[in-house]
Amino acid sequence: MKQIKPVPFKHRPKGLTILYEDMDVIVVDKSSGLLTVKANYEREKTAHHILTDYIRRGDVKSRKQLFVVHRLDRETSGVLVFAKSFEAMENLKQQWPTVDKKYLAIVHGIMADKSGTISSYLFENEEYEVYSVRDTARGKLAVTRYRVIKETNKFSLVEIDLLTGKKNQIRVHLLEKGHPIVNDEKYGNGARRGGRLALHSQYLTFNHPYSGKRMTFEAEVPEIFRNYFSK
Repeated sequence: MKQIKPVPFKHRPKGLTILYEDMDVIVVDKSSGLLTVKANYEREKTAHHILTDYIRRGDVKSRKQLFVVHRLDRETSGVLVFAKSFEAMENLKQQWPTVDKKYLAIVHGIMADKSGTISSYLFENEEYEVYSVRDTARGKLAVTRYRVIKETNKFSLVEIDLLTGKKNQIRVHLLEKGHPIVNDEKYGNGARRGGRLALHSQYLTFNHPYSGKRMTFEAEVPEIFRNYFSK
């Protein structure tokens, strides 16, 4: 795993913090509000576009590519990894079911069960809304393990092990549990407090695609999470 030399300031990516980089992978702390990949309404202000420009060092003729391994929702912050080769991407995707993915979420209310596992089959309709269905042939299995680590009389701070990685999985499971994530415009209860979605990818642990070394990366917990439980 050969480390990359420091990059001149003018080529450093904006809106992202690089946690680790070598010849095979680049791991970043994505800010809330930034897309992972392009969408119909946004093509350039994405983590993938910003980091592709970064690895090309501003050289428009460069053929260097960055490969998507997984995604974080636009309003979700935290650890995000990209591969620098097709082979590295394939390796990471193959091991993804065994990758440790830990999140933090602030949810509305006090959870009766302080820990547990939520399992359901998720389906996405034509309006891009995700929800659980009984038909196992129609939906995709999603499994979320959670543990309450702090609470007030209105909110709970929940640590989440994402055992599968389906679209909007955590947000949908917590909503259907009766405890939607704070400031979730799509899957919330309408009781917005202002500010960003309270969901953060805190840890990611995987085997390096070249060396096989087990590596863990951590993204600093945003201030919003501390503010809710500081008193």
